[in-house]
Amino acid sequence: MEHITLLIGIVIITALVFDFTNGFHDTANAMATTISTGALRPKVAVAMSATLNLVGAFLSVEVAATISKGIIDESGIRPEVIFAGLVGAIVWNLLTWLAGLPSSSSHALFGGLIGATVASVGFGAVHGDEVVMKVLIPAVAAPIVAGIATLLATRLTYRAARNADPEATAKGYRAGQIASAALVSLAHGTNDAQKTMGVMTLALITGGALAPGADPPMWVIVSAGLAIALGTYLGGWRIIRTMGKGITDIQPPQGFAAQTGAAATILASSHLGFALSTTQVCSGAVMGSGLGRKGGVVRWSTAGRMFVAWGLTLPAAGLVGAAAALLAKQGGWGVYAVAVLALAACTAIWVASRRKPVDHTNVNDVEGGEAAEPAGIVTTAIKSVAPPPVGSGAVDAGAGATPEAGSAQPSGQSSSTKLTV
Repeated sequence: MEHITLLIGIVIITALVFDFTNGFHDTANAMATTISTGALRPKVAVAMSATLNLVGAFLSVEVAATISKGIIDESGIRPEVIFAGLVGAIVWNLLTWLAGLPSSSSHALFGGLIGATVASVGFGAVHGDEVVMKVLIPAVAAPIVAGIATLLATRLTYRAARNADPEATAKGYRAGQIASAALVSLAHGTNDAQKTMGVMTLALITGGALAPGADPPMWVIVSAGLAIALGTYLGGWRIIRTMGKGITDIQPPQGFAAQTGAAATILASSHLGFALSTTQVCSGAVMGSGLGRKGGVVRWSTAGRMFVAWGLTLPAAGLVGAAAALLAKQGGWGVYAVAVLALAACTAIWVASRRKPVDHTNVNDVEGGEAAEPAGIVTTAIKSVAPPPVGSGAVDAGAGATPEAGSAQPSGQSSSTKLTV
């Protein structure tokens, strides 16, 4: 019993580490557009997001229930299996953070748990229908819904403000961005913090500390909320740069539309118990905002890398989780070996990240690679049917600047936006 108690403690600590990585990995979801448009200073933005993530963790337990008693059969799972799944999720989270790719922490967690469960118990312990209905279908539908909604909202926003004073509307939209970013942060807490609550509850159930089907205890809710809030405050600056500057050049009206559409999608899914990826929702909304503004199109090369990462997340985290589970099954030494190897991998990733550090001082700097790439076929075709309006403020992406909506362009500056396919 002492061994099980110690093992449960290790699993809970590992779950909180995952929750921490989830926080800094997903800070961009709420604050990338707000930071890129200058509506809030970077440190102020992440502090506000962290606070609201913590508040959101207390608002619902529907998603936690999906994790703890939904996707896998809790009766046949041992704590070391959950530990192995968490290791797979953490390693994938850190790898995509190093690459600056806004991949899904949620799907990394699902992939790790499913892979570890299959390797330890078999496919029969995975509830395939729940995985399809509450993970895979929302994964495909949510970013599309958020993107279409944001595209329409962006066009409506620009149309409504076409005769208004540019400076006054820019200030109003920046205020709206702050409010909508707060809503996204709150929504993120209601969805992503609960995933860790569900894992911790599952570990307590498998170890016999809680009855099967139990809801998360209050101390689980508090600790998970604090862990994700701390990770959010430290900020995943690499991913914030990609989402704020790498996908499209965002103006305040676009940022407001993107965040509002994403928040509505996330809150609706949390209410229904769908454990969707907030990263995919917010990325889809940002792409929709780029397509919704005349002259503002998406850098499809960056988006393509994101799509590849999204597709690889479940199987890659699953493979790492499965390998960790096979090693952990060997007994106590196997669990310790998994812990040591995971710590070594995380340390190596952190050391690699120090070669080109990104923080709040340079998060809005655009490196020459993405912004300087020539326009591709899709970009040229979209611009030919939706040219930027006069005075729209579209700028050369290589400049890395985002003027206020409706502001006039400097003399001699090209009106086309050089974006990449």
